[in-house]
Amino acid sequence: MEIFDAAPHVEVDPAEYTRLLGFPRGHVLEGRVLELASWAREWYAAHGRPWVYARASGDLAIDGDRIRVDGVPFTSARLRGMLDRAGAHGVMLVAVSAGPEIEQEARRAWLQEKPDEYFFLEMYGSAVVEHLTTMTGARLCAWGDGESIAVLPHYSPGYPDWDISEQQALHALIGAEALPGALEVFESGMLRPKKSLLAVFGITRHVDRVQRLSDLVPCENCSYAGCQFRRVPYGRAAPRGGALRRSDATGTGPVYATSTKALKRWADERLTLHTCGDGTINALFRYEGTTCSNMGRRLAFDYRVVLGPRDAGYPIRSQVCRPADGDAGYESMCEYLREGEVLIEQIAREAPLLGRPLDDALSWQRPAIGPGCYCEQEARLHKWGLVLETIHFALMNRETRDQ
Repeated sequence: MEIFDAAPHVEVDPAEYTRLLGFPRGHVLEGRVLELASWAREWYAAHGRPWVYARASGDLAIDGDRIRVDGVPFTSARLRGMLDRAGAHGVMLVAVSAGPEIEQEARRAWLQEKPDEYFFLEMYGSAVVEHLTTMTGARLCAWGDGESIAVLPHYSPGYPDWDISEQQALHALIGAEALPGALEVFESGMLRPKKSLLAVFGITRHVDRVQRLSDLVPCENCSYAGCQFRRVPYGRAAPRGGALRRSDATGTGPVYATSTKALKRWADERLTLHTCGDGTINALFRYEGTTCSNMGRRLAFDYRVVLGPRDAGYPIRSQVCRPADGDAGYESMCEYLREGEVLIEQIAREAPLLGRPLDDALSWQRPAIGPGCYCEQEARLHKWGLVLETIHFALMNRETRDQ
């Protein structure tokens, strides 16, 4: 089984693009935002050069905490567990790319001081990569159905429990010479073009195992609406109200601007809560993103929030954001190159909900979109919203368990 497609059809789902732009489900684009979104889509249709490659490998071995594909070792506890539980006998090695053109055009927009055009091109490039990955998964599912084989959800270096540095080994295993377009991997694990993805899809003949274990079914994360092989609904399919409010229609549960699936993952992987003897809560959240210039350098910031006790409504007593210890990615941000430590001190001083109860994070009309860097205040406020919603989600779940 091999897929070599140098000109795949691209038709990004508008709802998925809207989600990547940072808007809540069901939001209708209008005005300047709609104009920019349509422009980015039309520009890519005229100039983008996407491609897709996939090939099967039947040489899969599970060796302790590692897996070996064609004799090449990879270390990922989560991927290893997924393949083991499904009884996988092989994997599909996949590479997709939106091509270098959109990245180059976004950079030109940035240099021409057009940050809006830059941002919408960046997000559309990400949407194209998601679309190509989704459609490749659909093609693999169609092939697997004819072979009585189940295809597992894809997994990539840089995902939880798989170090991004193993991009180089995966890239070498797939083989650069086999790809429809150029793709490089830096020592950091970053890809060029950056709007690209390397992934592994497990394949198994034990279809019954996949049907019993919902986390092994790729459908919940697959937005391909026309798939005839769907086994469970798409997890993001249900519409969501656009207005932020304290409770849902029943008056009992909180309504978040961010999907609860993302909040759960962040609460489990990025958030630490410590309750002091007086009921005060210390929260630490680690945010990881990329710079908007200098080839998208990775950066990490720590958010430290102190909340008053539960019976006082969790008032926000302090909130500080600073670069994570040992991380120097922020030094490559364009605004840092201009302002230096002045920018970092400004970020540390911003405390948008200081003194207010944590519940107010759900009704706070913060910016709906924001790039991964910290150059602009709107991007920083957007991230504060994500952090405070994650803390709220974690505390609500803890209260539910304690009842």
